[in-house]
Amino acid sequence: MKSTKESEANFGFSPVAAEAKQGLVNEVFAKVARRYDLMNDLMSGGLHRLWKDDLISWLAPPKDASPFALLDVAGGTGDIASRFLGASGSGARAVICDISAEMLAVGRERAAGEERLAFVLGNAEFLPFPGRSFDAYTIAFGMRNLTHIDKALTEAFRVLKPGGRFLCLEFSAVETPILDALYDAYSMNAIPALGALVAGDAASYRYLVESIRRFPDQKSFMGMIETAGFERVRYRNLTGGIAAIHSAWRL
Repeated sequence: MKSTKESEANFGFSPVAAEAKQGLVNEVFAKVARRYDLMNDLMSGGLHRLWKDDLISWLAPPKDASPFALLDVAGGTGDIASRFLGASGSGARAVICDISAEMLAVGRERAAGEERLAFVLGNAEFLPFPGRSFDAYTIAFGMRNLTHIDKALTEAFRVLKPGGRFLCLEFSAVETPILDALYDAYSMNAIPALGALVAGDAASYRYLVESIRRFPDQKSFMGMIETAGFERVRYRNLTGGIAAIHSAWRL
């Protein structure tokens, strides 16, 4: 019999049955898909674009014709994959895997005609790909929405080739004094208000803010990545720790 802890998950600040969380998260992204990137611009003052550029810069994909396959998980609207292809040589290809059909629909519209990009509906905790299939795995602002982060990390390790790279961009714990208090007040109050004004949906954005508070801090997440089998685990803080990129290798 599963313990109470194992059978529960956090949906923002609210405890829910573990099997119910994914459906609740799906409802959030079905509602926000069409305004997702606009709201990211408004909420971060455009900083999310610079953070995503930093992620691709750290990945440093090959610029020649060498084959290089990226799996971008929870990347429905295509922000990371499009940056990757733009920074890569002709041998690069990317697969976006997202559990939200609505987010994938937005991504497909934006990437119409891009033959090197494929879209797959799938769950990060049970990826529909053979082992050792990809040279790199990225996930941006998606890890905190998963029910079982440990399962997703194990799957990331499984689908990477030996020598493959894992990169996760996620909101994190602010490590700069004063900024932490300012950011906390802004995110808890202004972001749901923006969601209500722009998207007509304060509740979804309240969940997204609360999910940030529930996500492990930088060092705790490093430990989870190492437990999944990855090596050379490092992280870089962005904007004082408002976000962080974690990097690791399957050796």
